Amino acid sequence: MLLRPILTLTCSRTWIDGEKIPASGGCVLAVNHISHLDPFMSAHLVYDHGRLPRYLAKAELFGYRWLGAILTSAGQIPVQRLSPNASGAFDAAVAAVRRGECVVVYPEGTLTRDPGLWPMTGRTGAVRIALETGCPLIPIGQWGVQELLPPYSKWPRLFPRKHLVMKVGDLVDLADLAALPRTGEVLATATERVMGALTELVAELRGETPPAERFDPRKAGVRLTGDPNRLEDR
Repeated sequence: MLLRPILTLTCSRTWIDGEKIPASGGCVLAVNHISHLDPFMSAHLVYDHGRLPRYLAKAELFGYRWLGAILTSAGQIPVQRLSPNASGAFDAAVAAVRRGECVVVYPEGTLTRDPGLWPMTGRTGAVRIALETGCPLIPIGQWGVQELLPPYSKWPRLFPRKHLVMKVGDLVDLADLAALPRTGEVLATATERVMGALTELVAELRGETPPAERFDPRKAGVRLTGDPNRLEDR
C-alpha cells in the first residue's frame, strides 16, 4: 500500500497472464533479475493478482533499522549470500511454502552479469524449494524496469516515464525429477529448465533472439557481489 502510488507515478505497466499465479497455496515464483527495483515491481504484480509476496532478501538489508523492521514484519526471509549460513534461508523458504505462502526467488542469485541483460546461469535454490515441497514453480519474465533504474545506478531515470512489462509463464514441469536423489546433475537439469523458461519469456517481451549460450559469470571470471564495473569491487 505504501509503494503502489509511487510505482504508479514512476512507470506504466503491462501484466500478461497474471492469472497463472496460483490463487492460493504455497508456490515459488522465479523472476529474472535486471534491476535493484525488481522486488518492488514483482511485488506490485503479485499483489495485483491477490497474493502477498515473500522474498529471499540479502541479510544486509535487515541490518538497517527501519528497513529491517519492515522486512521482518512483512515476513521476508534473510539470506546470507555466499556463506554456509545460506542453508537457513532454504529451510525458512520451505517452511513458508508449506504454510501456503507465495515465495518469490531470483534464481540468478544476483543481478544478471550478462552484457545484454539476458538471464544468465542460475542457482539451485528455486528448484530445491519446489522439489522439497512439491509446490508449483512458475517463471515470470520482465523487461523495462532497467530503464527506470539501470543495474548498479544510484539514481532512477524518472523522465520520460518508463513502461514495464511482466509475463507469467507456464508451470515448470519437474515431475520426472521429483523422486530422484537431489544430485548435482538433477538440480542442474531442473535449474536449466527454469532459466530456459525465463529466457523464452524475456525473448518474447524484448522481441529479440537470446544468445546461443547462457552467460556463466564463473567461467567469465566475473564477481557475483558488488558492481562488476567498479574496479574497487572486482
